[in-house]
Amino acid sequence: MNRSKYLIILSAIGLASCAKLTESPASFIPASQFYKTQADAVAAVTAAYSLLNAGSNSIQTPYNTLFNTGMNFMGDDEGPGPGATNADVRSQAVLGHSSTGLRVLQIWQQHYAAIKKANIAIDTIPSISFDATLKARLIGETKFLRALYYFNLVRLYGDVPLVLHDQTSVSLSDQQIGRSAAATVYAQIEKDLTEAAAALPATYGSADIGRATTGAAKALLSKVYLTEGKWQASITAADGVIASGTYKLLTNYPDVFLPTTKNGVEHIFSAQFKSNSLGQGNNQAPRSVLTGIPGIVASYADQTVFYNVTDATKPDGIDHFFSVYKLYTTGDKRKTETFVTRFLSPSTGLYYGKLNDPKIAGDSVPFFNKYWDPSIVGNLSESGANVPIIRYAEVLLIDAEAENELNGPTLKAYTAINQIRIRAGIAPLIAGLSQDQFRQAVYLERRLEFVFEYQRWFDLIREKDPSGTGYKHGILEASLLKVGKTNVSKGVAGKFYLFPVPQQEIDNSNGKLTQNPGW
Repeated sequence: MNRSKYLIILSAIGLASCAKLTESPASFIPASQFYKTQADAVAAVTAAYSLLNAGSNSIQTPYNTLFNTGMNFMGDDEGPGPGATNADVRSQAVLGHSSTGLRVLQIWQQHYAAIKKANIAIDTIPSISFDATLKARLIGETKFLRALYYFNLVRLYGDVPLVLHDQTSVSLSDQQIGRSAAATVYAQIEKDLTEAAAALPATYGSADIGRATTGAAKALLSKVYLTEGKWQASITAADGVIASGTYKLLTNYPDVFLPTTKNGVEHIFSAQFKSNSLGQGNNQAPRSVLTGIPGIVASYADQTVFYNVTDATKPDGIDHFFSVYKLYTTGDKRKTETFVTRFLSPSTGLYYGKLNDPKIAGDSVPFFNKYWDPSIVGNLSESGANVPIIRYAEVLLIDAEAENELNGPTLKAYTAINQIRIRAGIAPLIAGLSQDQFRQAVYLERRLEFVFEYQRWFDLIREKDPSGTGYKHGILEASLLKVGKTNVSKGVAGKFYLFPVPQQEIDNSNGKLTQNPGW
């Protein structure tokens, strides 16, 4: 695809600084002059991990709140609570945003900042003299991270600039990079993950727990193939992870999220957080808690999306309070871990909650609970709960989905999905489902299993309708209209399947960067 689309890949700070300079340096000191030792190499790779767990109460990063406020709030499960006062966020949550939106810009810039760090490591480490095995591992880790970052970008923005080396020139023309077709970006993602899988170990010692493994590369590759519709390749990659024996489902669902059991046998790759560590905590935790509870500092900035459904069992025939919370069947153990309806005050010893509708006796508002850290009292932003990026439960569901798309609902597909259901305490899927019935069952299982794990929007923009012929068949529109987000039907058809290219990037491109359709 030959289009005249370009990006100026500069950080906001760098851009502002360059605009004020009167000097015109031809280049700056390359990273190769700074990274000279094994310790330097390790530090360069560690820097590439920073997008995963950086952030603070004032700065959001993708896996530390930003993917909620800047992405999942647009969906049908999560939305801004009373404490989310940012007008930009609230507008985007109802799809009223534009290319000038702050969150649209932040997601773009932060991913490219992390890719720059990854490129520096990949470019400089080969020339540093130290242990060859460690060197290969470090490069493999960084390729895994670069693949993850590009995977996020290509799903959200479509065609994106594919930058594979650190840019050392400060010349404006050198910073203008054409957008590569999504297929080209996906090919590079596949290449990076394949090379990472070959170089990375299966496990680490305690000092390096949380770093990317060969299992993480293969698991992410299976998800990439699934997103592309490459069913057999997805099955092969997922089967490799399953057959390795390295991973299994945790027996107790709450153990997937508790800080005391993180980095267990189900956790393939997670964003790592530390409790009571001077700003290295998961800031998502206090955003999901009711305000006004003595002894707890919270913002209640996140909540479930509420909508009305017809229900003949209710007094007036309408249930005034429906959300993803009510999609769980009786006995599903995931419901009480994913949500709570009250909080215990450490100061008063009393429980606090929020009753929604007096017409429905005892029907209380549910609050997201996955990132609660029981060891933290007061300042919940110091939560040590990790954010799962890919876990074994997802590999099983990827295997089930890809198998069904390729061969229909086979015994293999049933076996994979039923492991998830049995762990949740609910009955296995009944035999005899059609291909689409099984497809929809997988979609629902993903929704219930991965609530609040930054997965829902990515699923909405790739799911199929009953025809199964391809993506973008109205699933996103139907899902959002159901919860009252009518803006999804406005403008160019299919507009919301891609984010807009940030207007700031367009403005700085001297007319060389064009916008995505409809924006």
